[in-house]
Amino acid sequence: MTRDHRNGAVVLREFVETDVAGIARVIGDPRVTRWLSFDARPPEAAHALVVGAIEAAARDGDSRVEHYFAVDVPERGTDPVGFVRLGLSGVRAAKLGYAIAASCQGRGYATEAVRQALGFAFGALGLHRVSVAIGPDNLASMRVAAKAGFVPEGRIRDHVFTNGAWRDSILYGLLRPDWEAVSRTEPSSAPEPGPPSWNADPGIP
Repeated sequence: MTRDHRNGAVVLREFVETDVAGIARVIGDPRVTRWLSFDARPPEAAHALVVGAIEAAARDGDSRVEHYFAVDVPERGTDPVGFVRLGLSGVRAAKLGYAIAASCQGRGYATEAVRQALGFAFGALGLHRVSVAIGPDNLASMRVAAKAGFVPEGRIRDHVFTNGAWRDSILYGLLRPDWEAVSRTEPSSAPEPGPPSWNADPGIP
């Protein structure tokens, strides 16, 4: 099964094996992972992530509990500039995570990728709720979440151990009625000013 979501400059699609190099540049870069729930990882981890997602899609189809999408920007070449993860959890609910390469941040790619992922979550998957956990200092990612309609719901203390220390997360939630209200408008996908931190915990084990 292949899913391909397109809107403007950003394309969300399912992983293919040639994505390994691009994903390795994302999860192997400390400038990106400083905002995530894990430290920078070697190329072998990117290979395992991509191949594992491909195998799960082929094996489980629509019944899989994790959906990974490569974030493509065709004008920047064939390698993905990041990825999005939807991990199903609870009743008609999912946890959202996303990561964009450091060299591609600040261009609105995360905003558009999240918007498309939410369309899939509340549309094809029929979910009622999506949540995202964001580090307290990750102001740019908070703006991405807010533009998509997420609202802060609380602080999770010592949520992840990364970069040699425990880190809190701010939990954001989005319900289907809220998403429907936001999706009726046409918010700008222009980049927001701020530090290079357009990432939210993908929850990769």
